[in-house]
Amino acid sequence: MQVTNMTSSRGNKIANQFIVEADDGIYFQSYNSVIAVKKDGKIMLDSQYWDYSATTGKYRNQFLGEGIADTRQKIKDGIYVLTNLN
Repeated sequence: MQVTNMTSSRGNKIANQFIVEADDGIYFQSYNSVIAVKKDGKIMLDSQYWDYSATTGKYRNQFLGEGIADTRQKIKDGIYVLTNLN
């Protein structure tokens, strides 16, 4: 398992925003909560925390490589699954 801080657009490490690379997937963790996981070609978002705050959203967007409108549409279309990750 490898844990790294996410980085800002200027390349600075961001406190409390992490990418966790594990054998079973790649996770985005904000503070103590898992927000999203990429696993077996699928993306799952935590049903309670996926859209918790502006900061979480900013780094969730970075992790997913898309904006909030795209994420909401993919949830609506069933491409992303909302589940309990914590």
